[in-house]
Amino acid sequence: MTKLDQFQSVFLAADKTALRYEKIGVEHVLVVSDLDGDAAGELLNRVRTFLSVVDGEGTRWARLDGGGFSSVKQLLDTVDEQAPDLIVTYRHLHSSAWQWPHSLGEYLDVLTQATRVPVVVLPHPDAARALPHTLEHTERVMAITDHLSGDDRLVNYALGFTQPGGSCWFTHVESLAAFDHYLDVISKIPEIDTESARELIERQLLKGPRDYIESCRRQIAEQHLPFEIGEIVTMGRRLGEYRKLIAEHRVDLLVINTMDDDQLAMHGLAYPLAVELRQIPLLML
Repeated sequence: MTKLDQFQSVFLAADKTALRYEKIGVEHVLVVSDLDGDAAGELLNRVRTFLSVVDGEGTRWARLDGGGFSSVKQLLDTVDEQAPDLIVTYRHLHSSAWQWPHSLGEYLDVLTQATRVPVVVLPHPDAARALPHTLEHTERVMAITDHLSGDDRLVNYALGFTQPGGSCWFTHVESLAAFDHYLDVISKIPEIDTESARELIERQLLKGPRDYIESCRRQIAEQHLPFEIGEIVTMGRRLGEYRKLIAEHRVDLLVINTMDDDQLAMHGLAYPLAVELRQIPLLML
């Protein structure tokens, strides 16, 4: 068996991963802002309209206004006490640093890593950067990752936040830079034909997420869920590709992973996405 045959045998033997669908339940939502009084109440009303898909008959909505915390510790203590299923907030709480697109601010930097509670991050109310359709509804939701196959939690949350009759896009972008690097290494191995390896590896890298999305479609059909499923599986420069796709599809809500079991800092691509994509809401898991 040649080295290329061994490559092919390993890739083609990879197990297909199927979606395990679970309905997402949101019973308690905490809206955190640095506003007070009527302004904080107006924000809560806008959020309830925007996230009407999770606003069930028994859903409890609570506010943590600006006067209720003045440190990261106070914010985390309140989150622990209230134990919400979802937090809704925005960048740069108690700060004017929203004027510079370089961070999420100390509160969100810590909050998104110190708690397992999903966080919806809205465009800053003072920044005037939101797109015209922002905070109207969640008819077009996009889940973005560089490893889609088997990411049931990401997919289930994306489905759970998509309004009935809306579209949910599953997006997987393989790093073209990493792919080119590996092929450069392979090109230095005489026993392996580089062009054959390129074709085989690219095909198999994209086959995994495509098979997984097909399993998502089957599950959605079996559950009679009223969603249209969109599929984007490609190679590219990830951040630039994501920006383009979000603009093309007029995304109302972007769903991304932020936790990484191997590190304390935010998951690889999540931070630059969260910092740069300030025009639309993000659901950070």
